[in-house]
This record gives sequence, structure tokens and C-alpha cells, in this order.
Amino acid sequence: MTRSTLAGRVREVIGDAGEVRPVVTAPHPVLSGAAEAVDPSDPKTVALAADLLATMRASPGCVGLAAPQIAIRVRVFAVDVSGHPRAVATHGAFVLCSAEIVRATRWRPGREGCMSIPDLTGDVKRAGRVVVTGQLPGSGDDVTVSTDAFEARALQHELDHCAGLLFLDRVAGAHAVHHRKVYR
Repeated sequence: MTRSTLAGRVREVIGDAGEVRPVVTAPHPVLSGAAEAVDPSDPKTVALAADLLATMRASPGCVGLAAPQIAIRVRVFAVDVSGHPRAVATHGAFVLCSAEIVRATRWRPGREGCMSIPDLTGDVKRAGRVVVTGQLPGSGDDVTVSTDAFEARALQHELDHCAGLLFLDRVAGAHAVHHRKVYR
């Protein structure tokens, strides 16, 4: 799906509504279990998608948020790397339901942080290019997202949340975990 089309279709269904929800932090149990698939056309899923986007917008520096991070164990996540200095490719703000990676190539390490682990960052090896399939909230349309670089990393990070994994589960060891820098 083209970059502008994906964000536009999500905006049509979800709009700018949504409630800012509290983000849970590790070791909250919802973060460590695999999430369940959802019916993307269910009005509760559409409301959840709106809440994910609203929570992201209210969180400076946030480029992705998965439903388990707001204590709902379902496979729904939002991503928006627009405007981030590391972003090369961007599809704008979008939400996917029951997504999965169908192709991953160009593996390389990179630094990641997470709202659910607010004090740490870590070096995680991830694919630099991915193809992900999922469903759009509201319509349930199947979509395929092909992306690379930072957006690919963000997608994989959110998919990990849906699988019950945190970036700390992917680091090579204690040497790859760092205290988060605080920017003011």
C-alpha cells in the first residue's frame, strides 16, 4: 500500500478522536504474554485504534504503541515515525490489527527505547527491511506494508509487544543495555 493511502484510510475510519490511556511498565504481566487476534471491524477495535493514536500523540518522542502497552492483550498497534530524525521511509500514522511479518531482510543492530521500559535503551538486531501484512481497523481490509530503516524497526518492536516480548528480550546481553539519556 502506498505511504499516503495507508495513513489516509486509517484517518478516515478513526479520525482524531481517542482517549489518552496510561502506559503500563515492566514487569506488568500483560507485557509478557502473547496477545490475541481481534475482529478489526468491531467498534471496540476501532476505539482502541483511536486510543493508541491519541496516546502516541500525547507522548513526546513516541513512534509506536501496542495494545498490550495500555493493558489490553490484543494484536493491535500504531506506528508513526513521521518527523523523527532517523526516519527514512514513512507511511504516516497508521494502525494494524493481527499483523505479521512475511519477509525480513538486511539485519543490523540499532538502539531502541520503549515507553514500557522508561529508564533503559538497548542495542537490538532487527531487519532493515520488512514486509508486514495486517488488517485495517474499521474496514478489516487486508493490507501489506513494505518499509525499511527506522519504520521497519518500529514495526518489529510493536509486533514484539503483541507477541509478549520486550526489547530487553532481544538484546545480546547486559553490555547492550544502557541508561536512557534525558533530553530537556
